[in-house]
Amino acid sequence: MSTPDLRRLWVRLAQAAGLVAFGLLALFDFAASTADDSGIGTLLLLVPMGLAVATVPLWLPVHRLGSRRLPLAALALASASLAVTAGVVLLSGGGGILLARTWGLAESAGLIGVVFVVARWGAPRLVPWAAVAAGLAVAAMPLRVGTESLLVIFGLLQVLAAAGAAGVGLYLRIVAAGRERAIALVRAEQRAEFARDLHDFIAHHVTGIVVQAQGARFVAEQDPRRVIVALEQIERAGAETMASMRRMVGILRNPDAPPDAPLAPLAGLTELEPLLTGFNGAANAPARLHVDGDLNGLPVEVSTSAYRVVMEGLTNTRQHAPDARSVTVAVRRTPDWLLVRVADDGASPRTAPARGHGFGLIGLTERVRALGGTITAGPGVAGGWVLDAAFPLQVAVTR
Repeated sequence: MSTPDLRRLWVRLAQAAGLVAFGLLALFDFAASTADDSGIGTLLLLVPMGLAVATVPLWLPVHRLGSRRLPLAALALASASLAVTAGVVLLSGGGGILLARTWGLAESAGLIGVVFVVARWGAPRLVPWAAVAAGLAVAAMPLRVGTESLLVIFGLLQVLAAAGAAGVGLYLRIVAAGRERAIALVRAEQRAEFARDLHDFIAHHVTGIVVQAQGARFVAEQDPRRVIVALEQIERAGAETMASMRRMVGILRNPDAPPDAPLAPLAGLTELEPLLTGFNGAANAPARLHVDGDLNGLPVEVSTSAYRVVMEGLTNTRQHAPDARSVTVAVRRTPDWLLVRVADDGASPRTAPARGHGFGLIGLTERVRALGGTITAGPGVAGGWVLDAAFPLQVAVTR
C-alpha cells in the first residue's frame, strides 16, 4: 500500500472514531435529558443536540488550507452556543433548573473538534477569533446546569481541552508548512541540477561535433568517404543533443519541476559498476548487477534518472535494512521501456512511510513522472523491499 493510500486510510479511521465517540456522547445526553419525568429536559434537548449536529460538517471532513468559510461557520456556531447558554442562565436565574442533568457533552466535544480543525485549516486572520469564540462557548457551557464550583472546574477543564486541540492543530499546520517549504527548496535544487545536466551534456556533444568536423576537414582531400562517415556521426550527435535539450528545457519551463536531491551530474547507467563497487565497500550486503539489453544510446535524462533510482535504492538499503544479506540491481531495456529494480532481502519490518520519509524518494518520484515513467516502492512478495521504476523510451517528456 502506497503512502497516499495509507494516509487516506488513517483519515477515514480517524473520522470513523470521531463519529463513534460523538454518537456515544449524544446518546448519553439523550438518556440524561429524557430521565426528567416532566418532559422539559426532552424538549430543551433539541437545542443543544441541534448545535452538536451542526458541528459535524465542520470537524468531520478534510478542508482546504486557508478556508474562510470554516472559521466563519465556527464563529456562528460559537455565538449560537453562547446565546443558548446565556438564555438558559437568565431563564433559570442561575440555578440551572432547566437543563439540570447535562449541559450537552456532544456539543462540547463537537466545538472542541471545531477548534482543532479551524486551527489546522482555517484562514490565518480568522483563526484566532474563531478559536477564542469557540473556547468561550465551551467554557460557559457547564453554566447551563448551575454555578457551583464543581461546574466551574468542568468549564476550566473544557477550556484546557480546547486549548490543547488548538495547539495540536497549529503544530500540525506548522509541520505541514515546513514540509512544503522543504519540498519547494528541493524542487529549486532539482531545477538547478537539470540545468547543470543540460549544460554538461550539450558541452560534451558540441565538443565532439567540433572535433569530428575538424577531422573531416583534415581528411577531406585524402579520403572523401571518411568525410561522409564523420558527417553521419555529426548528424546523429546533433539530433540527439537537440532532442534531449528540448525535453530538458520543457522540464525546466514547468513551474512544478520534479524535486530531487542534488547528485553528481551526468552519472548514467554506464557508471553503475563503480556505484555498486562503492556500495559493496561500505555495506554488509553485497550488491549484484544484472543487465539485460544494451544500455548505450539511451536518452541522457532517462539514463541519469535511472542511475539515481539505483542510487536511492542502495541508499535506502544501507540506511533502513542493516540486516539485509544481499541486494539485487536489475536493469532491462526493451524496445519501448527501460525497467529498473533494486531489491533487498532485509527482514526488518518496514512500511512505505518509513522507507520514504525523506525527500529523496519524493523527488525521485516526481522526476520519473516528469519523464513519463512510473515508480513504486514497497515490501516484496518474498520479503525485503523492492523499488521499481519504468521509463518510456519512445514517449516525449510530459509538459
